Amino acid sequence: MTKRIFDIFFSLGWLIVFSPLLVVVAILVRMKLGSPVLFLHERPGKDGKPFRIVKFRSMTDARDAEGKLLSDNERLTAFGKFLRASTLDEFPEMWNVLIGEMSVVGPRPLMMSYLPRYNATQRRRMEVRPGVTGWAQINGRNAISWEQKFALDVWYVDNQSLWLDAKIIFHTFFKVFARSGINHSAEQPMPEFLGDRE
Repeated sequence: MTKRIFDIFFSLGWLIVFSPLLVVVAILVRMKLGSPVLFLHERPGKDGKPFRIVKFRSMTDARDAEGKLLSDNERLTAFGKFLRASTLDEFPEMWNVLIGEMSVVGPRPLMMSYLPRYNATQRRRMEVRPGVTGWAQINGRNAISWEQKFALDVWYVDNQSLWLDAKIIFHTFFKVFARSGINHSAEQPMPEFLGDRE
């Protein structure tokens, strides 16, 4: 309950304080990438329950001669890379936190298609609400392997506390400013998780 109260006050304060920036980014996204400005995508929440995560759009709708969408890398513009590298694309996720679908801190929500690929240990990352930032994000972000990421996520589930959350939030700001741990990251998506049944 204490964590939920913290999430409500933090996300509400965040949305209020950064509302001018959110408006500016929304206008830039509309000008450079078109509409819709927001990108909604179904992700698994706590216990695998699906919800729609809210982000700023970072890719165009460019298609080939047959009308099929081009690959993610081809549709990701320089502006889109900037949004991802700066994590500005994730600022609207505080709305998901405010309404209780996410937490400020927790394992990052991945793709719905990954659910049947988790082994029993990896599935434990969904025992808590997914987070905007997390233990894995300050310990390598996307520059670490899937196995390392899941191990860090499960460690967080077993050791979560408000003190640990405060530590993660504090370090997140420095990681973002230093662009630390950005490999596939923010700018480029990680390789698809294909599963590990061990």
